[in-house]
Amino acid sequence: MNVESVEKSRRSDPYIWGIIIILYIVSVIEVYSAISREITGGDVYSPIIKHVMLLFSGFLITYVTSKIHYKWFKVLAYVMIPLAILLLVCILFWGDTINGAKRTISVLGISLQGSEVAKVTIVLAMATVLAKSQIKRGVNMKGVLWVVGLVTVFSGLLFTQGLTNTLLFIGISVCMMLIGGVEWYKLIGIFLVYVILALAVMQAKDLITEMKAPAETEAVAAAGEEKGGKVIARSSTWESRLEDFFDPTPEYEKETTPQNLQEHRAAMAMAHGGITGVGPGNSRESSRLPLAFSDYIYAIIIEDLGFVVGGVGLLLVYLMILARAGLIARRCTKAFPALLVMGMAVMIVLQALFNMAIVVGVFPVSGQPLPLISKGGTSIWMMSFGFGVMLSVSRYAVKDTGNNIKSERETDLPEDLQAANPTNLA
Repeated sequence: MNVESVEKSRRSDPYIWGIIIILYIVSVIEVYSAISREITGGDVYSPIIKHVMLLFSGFLITYVTSKIHYKWFKVLAYVMIPLAILLLVCILFWGDTINGAKRTISVLGISLQGSEVAKVTIVLAMATVLAKSQIKRGVNMKGVLWVVGLVTVFSGLLFTQGLTNTLLFIGISVCMMLIGGVEWYKLIGIFLVYVILALAVMQAKDLITEMKAPAETEAVAAAGEEKGGKVIARSSTWESRLEDFFDPTPEYEKETTPQNLQEHRAAMAMAHGGITGVGPGNSRESSRLPLAFSDYIYAIIIEDLGFVVGGVGLLLVYLMILARAGLIARRCTKAFPALLVMGMAVMIVLQALFNMAIVVGVFPVSGQPLPLISKGGTSIWMMSFGFGVMLSVSRYAVKDTGNNIKSERETDLPEDLQAANPTNLA
């Protein structure tokens, strides 16, 4: 059997498709359970129909992307970097304000969330840079600096939306650099740079807050809020959330306020679900929990399905993405596809872990959708594209062990993508 016939008969990874279908099923059931706050009048089914249509469009994105040879994602990376930066700049100045920050912008009637586009872009860009920067025993300094620069630029454009996007970018970059073979001494230096950048971003956030609303800031500082016998001035949402997070007072002893309503309602939902759950569609807190259908849908899932199936079970489904990506990367002979599949998997799984950690109270409150489950167009489209990239790699970049023929043909790949898989697992 020749290489061409092998490529035509090649199928993308069925296990990843299975995970996608599981997430679709959970999404439809739980979004329907959590949209009671969105229902107005007698139009009960309109929100879930819109969500199903978004999932279907996401399925089409995944399917089409899975058919594209992974080598073209290098070209797409160069296209998406300036487009993503332009989108984030436009949002920063002319975006729509949601929950106190400019997060989206309408383009041809479609609301685009810049942070979701940035996540996929940064994975494509890092995979390209790290694959091109491979040296005999690691990654050259130019490639490392490019990765740090990408994280810095995208984090700077998103810093007004909170710290979780920055932490997510840092986590993705560190994981991809480890996979790409960056030496330990360089990683330590990068960590120090990230710490300095984080401190600088936090300081810039405070300065901008004071410049935009000096009168308001002074009034809050003068009045403060009586808490634990201390007067505390809150100059930003970050400070407020971090302050609440590190407050040693048990949550059940705190009075429910507009500031902690989400945390308290989420805790009530999970407590109500218990071990086995109350059953799909029987959520009590979905009508009272803000953003129950998006950022806090994990709490509704636990309330409906229980701690074992909804909590631990869904966590294991996401971890299976990472495990399967690792197996695919192991069979790649080249660095670029291995970095692509692992980068997309790390992005999806880290975002899921961030969302879960926020909902259960391990991390301070911030907005991160649960991949392929939370309601929201841009998130579904970008996560669907990420899955499509993983499926493309599984289709075109692995060795065909049955026929001893590689579907990844070196002659078809650009010269700068010829670097061998740095994990040495192939």
